[in-house]
Amino acid sequence: MTVATADEVRRAVAAVMDPELRQPLGDLDMVRDVRVVDDRALVKIALTIVGCPAAERISADVRSAAVSVTGIESVELDVGVMTPAERNALTEKLRGGRAAREMPFTPDSLTRVIAVTSGKGGVGKSTMTANLAVSLAARGLAVGLIDADVHGFSIPALLGLTDDTGAAPVPTRIDELMLPPVAHGVKVISIGMFLRRGEDTNPLGAVAWRGPMLHRTVQQFLTDVFFGDLDILLIDMPPGTGDIAISVGQILPHAEVLVVTTPQSAAADVAVRSGLLARQTGQRIAGVVENMAAMTLPDGTTLEIFGTGGGTKVADALSAEDHSVPVLASVPLSPLLRQDADAGVPTVVAHPEDPAAQAIDAIAERLSRAPRGLAGRPLSVNVR
Repeated sequence: MTVATADEVRRAVAAVMDPELRQPLGDLDMVRDVRVVDDRALVKIALTIVGCPAAERISADVRSAAVSVTGIESVELDVGVMTPAERNALTEKLRGGRAAREMPFTPDSLTRVIAVTSGKGGVGKSTMTANLAVSLAARGLAVGLIDADVHGFSIPALLGLTDDTGAAPVPTRIDELMLPPVAHGVKVISIGMFLRRGEDTNPLGAVAWRGPMLHRTVQQFLTDVFFGDLDILLIDMPPGTGDIAISVGQILPHAEVLVVTTPQSAAADVAVRSGLLARQTGQRIAGVVENMAAMTLPDGTTLEIFGTGGGTKVADALSAEDHSVPVLASVPLSPLLRQDADAGVPTVVAHPEDPAAQAIDAIAERLSRAPRGLAGRPLSVNVR
């Protein structure tokens, strides 16, 4: 009979991933003790907080990992909670030496920050952002998504994070760090996750905040939310050129901007303004997305409900001598895109064959291949 060793069981348990932190339990110092008695494994782990929402999943994964070791027939699991000192050590490790409330997305960060904006509401900006984030994650990229549209937040619902009452999950807190919920491989944070009917809102859940509160919210999302190492951070901006657009421009002048418009001339004219504001803060226009473009009907004819040319008009207006702004894609009007959004399932997942999903996938492919701009980023170059 094969006899398992404590080291073998410890290695198996230490490799279990924390579903919220997305790191192995061993790296997080959550494995306290492992012993083996005959064919029984006695395992002690420490969760980050009391009432950890991932407790059941972690426990189940630890049991499965331990019993997968040859020679182990049963597992006795002791689940405890980290001490304040252990949590403090963990948060310091997660920050990687960064001071508390210090933003990790600095100009020298390896994370590309892309703000998705529009001149007006109703052009499908949030739907585009949600689908784009999921498509990027499906390519193996580590993707974070901040719903900065505080007054008109919709990202949790678009990604299926809300329950039947419309409530979104409350992020787990480890001291001052917040762990963003994950949907379709994307780490997501939204003000909608903190609002409950009758708490700091009117009965409809509306947010009645002005500039200082909005600025503080954006700062907290960027500093207090633990996204980990990201390849791309998308920010779903509110439409227009208001307080949040100005705040994001001040805090993230090195961010790239994706401008969403419809083909309609009136929408294009307003979209240009959002791009011009971004450029004034030093941000770079990565491209324009024309949404709700011509739809091909079953008989092969096309239906141009919102006209044509809006995307090109915005791109031309935002282009400069030193930087030509491209139209990244023209996304056709799609009933499925609307239906899937209402159902909380991104179309790139639910109906990848849909022309709109294919156009969004093309944007994700193009963005994933594009090198990060060096504007505002310090270079390690010595001139002698």
